[in-house]
Amino acid sequence: MSTMTGGDAVYHALKAANVSCVFGIPSQHNLGLYDALCRHGDIRVIGTRHEQGAVHAADGYARATGKLGVAIVSTGPGTVNAVNGLYEAGFASSPVLLLTTQVDTRYLGRGKGFIHDADQQLAMLRTVTRRSERVLHARDIAATIHRVMADIATGRPQPGAVEIPTDLLLATLPDETSEYASPAPLPADDAMLDAVAQRLGQSRKPLLWVGGGCVSANAASAVRELAERLGAPVVSSVNGRGVLPAGHPLYVGCQTHLPAFNELLAQADLVLAIGTRFQALASQYWQQPMPKNLAHIDADSSVIGRNYPAALSVVADARLAVEGLLSRVAPIDIDSGFAALAREVRHTLKQTVNRMIGPDHQRIVEAIEALLPADSPVVGDATITANTWGNYLLSIRAPRIGHYSTGLAIGPALPIGIGAALGTGKKTLVIHGDGGVMLNLAEIATAVQTRALLVLCVFNDSGYGVLKGLQRVTTGRPYAVDLHTPDFVALAAAMGMPGTLVRSADAFAHALESALAVDGPYLIEVDLASLEPIRLFG
Repeated sequence: MSTMTGGDAVYHALKAANVSCVFGIPSQHNLGLYDALCRHGDIRVIGTRHEQGAVHAADGYARATGKLGVAIVSTGPGTVNAVNGLYEAGFASSPVLLLTTQVDTRYLGRGKGFIHDADQQLAMLRTVTRRSERVLHARDIAATIHRVMADIATGRPQPGAVEIPTDLLLATLPDETSEYASPAPLPADDAMLDAVAQRLGQSRKPLLWVGGGCVSANAASAVRELAERLGAPVVSSVNGRGVLPAGHPLYVGCQTHLPAFNELLAQADLVLAIGTRFQALASQYWQQPMPKNLAHIDADSSVIGRNYPAALSVVADARLAVEGLLSRVAPIDIDSGFAALAREVRHTLKQTVNRMIGPDHQRIVEAIEALLPADSPVVGDATITANTWGNYLLSIRAPRIGHYSTGLAIGPALPIGIGAALGTGKKTLVIHGDGGVMLNLAEIATAVQTRALLVLCVFNDSGYGVLKGLQRVTTGRPYAVDLHTPDFVALAAAMGMPGTLVRSADAFAHALESALAVDGPYLIEVDLASLEPIRLFG
């Protein structure tokens, strides 16, 4: 009888799920898995410089490709380092699998102080995943991984984790191939679809509000057809950008956090929410005048009614639900005044952001719009530039192109961008601040080693600009938010990444043109002190 190792069992479990790329860091605890990946050789292994970066990169890969993102770390410190990435993936509803290790089974749970002993690791992982499991027998490795994979892909995608004791990765077991079938999307209840279709037929002022659930369900084509059939205006969450192309005449925008949007919402006689959970910023901290006639479609039953009561609810995959509605609804007579208001609000929202950012940043936006390929992923960190024009003015013309730090933590954009660039093979623009980029700065070396097609834009104001603005409007005084920042161009060059410092919008445009011509990563540092400041807080 032929045999294999536990590491081989992990490899076969990944191959059965069509995994072709993983991100991670080798450790003495996961060498059995890395050896199996080396011997088989047909899964690409991307080495990052920090476990947080590995999970963020797997997250970016998943968001940009729609495939499962996989990160490999090790027990104790390595897994603790990975938690931040899992938190962000959960907030973004991203399908990410963490494969980690545990101490040898003979030491497990005995508190003997074995290297990287972390008996409560599984409990910790369960705080940032929907499902985490520990393998106790080598024969259970593949089944456990597939069970967690299935949970990740069920309903609203969420990260999951599997921990495998080190000795099991080197243990021998019968050589068996494993099979995996991804769970089927959740179908919609016919009676509920009938009820929603009836409300749509009676509506004259319907508003569609689409979110990331439409992206993960590949529902963009169906949503567009529904909007066009109804003639209904569409708004999106930031994660729902691209479900309707930015230039579509029915797309109002994703700036639902601005007061100018409220008039359109108040005038709607029906809101059809699809794959969104009305997060805090998007809903103005749940103070918007949401109509009582809210129909909510989501694959996760727990989010329906959580932030706004729904008159009608459909627990289903977004694509299947919208396709079901398409078989039930006919064109309606849209109120002409409501349609005109939607166009007016679209213009007002855009102008509001333009006034906020000023002429220098407007010209930077124009340069990006003119030069960046339409299918290039764009990743924004939690920084003042991304939180204004990056998320709200750049034209996102298709799903899986616009990404951002959904949990609004600083730091993840660089490794998320690396994952997106490697997953798509397309030039990827990353918008970072000087404070946030320092959290994962070592991943510049990952970008260089992998020749990721990345343009890293570091907007440098020598501090935490967003926090400084918040302090001014809350406590009245900035404190602990000014930073000594390095010469980012020199630092990148030390790791093999070319770059340039710019002090004007014109210089940025020239630098971006140069960056896009480079077959690999490039850094553009923007001196914000030389530009008219963004007035995010007035």
